[in-house]
Amino acid sequence: MPCVDSEDLVQRAGRIAGWAARTGYSLGRRLPGADSAERSLRTLEQKALGELRRRLESAGDPYLATLNHAPSTSRNVANGQVKSRAVTVVSPDEPLRVAMSELLNRSTGLDRDRSRDYLYAIILRQLTPDEARILAALADGSPFPLVDVAERSGLGAAGRVVLRNASTVGKAAGVSLLDHVPAYVTRLVGLGLADIDEEAPALSTQYEILLTDDTVRAAERMVKRARFVRRTVRISPLGVSFWQACAPN
Repeated sequence: MPCVDSEDLVQRAGRIAGWAARTGYSLGRRLPGADSAERSLRTLEQKALGELRRRLESAGDPYLATLNHAPSTSRNVANGQVKSRAVTVVSPDEPLRVAMSELLNRSTGLDRDRSRDYLYAIILRQLTPDEARILAALADGSPFPLVDVAERSGLGAAGRVVLRNASTVGKAAGVSLLDHVPAYVTRLVGLGLADIDEEAPALSTQYEILLTDDTVRAAERMVKRARFVRRTVRISPLGVSFWQACAPN
């Protein structure tokens, strides 16, 4: 088998994943030879994920690295000369303080681009595969309907919320765990990659479809009288920058 370098491996996996998202998994399973293609895709996906993990680990984890050592000096290069500067030294018996000390020490040697890459790498490590699919679906800037299910109060207003951030974006993205889409959307918003906005009347049909979703219907049964709060979810400015930096070619 010819050798495939890591850069090509990641790009190939990205192209195949993009094709799968566009064509839909259910369609692919009906094509001749789909089982073999699926196995090849899974193998390539595992190799790509392994390569990504290796890259991120080689860049250094701010928490794992600090458990091994805490540097007492940092080196800055200016005008061709190496300058050492004293930094805070913390006992290795206090791993949380060591971790903070290491981050502060690293901040003195990071320029704007490296700081951005560091932030994006940390965010990337927190994403699940399903969340990456959702972000890819949001990447073109299109809004998706979002619904909260609350208990209707005596005055008709929303009271206790029993489900937040249910959305059709998960089904559109082809995620594996559709019942976890509210949690995925909540995490993406928490990471700053997605924003929640007002209701979009143009999506009225999609809202009606969302109200028939199993997760939404289950939440509706939890209250005597349900009230549906309609909103939208879309990619955030940080999400746009993050996607442009991380999206497979």
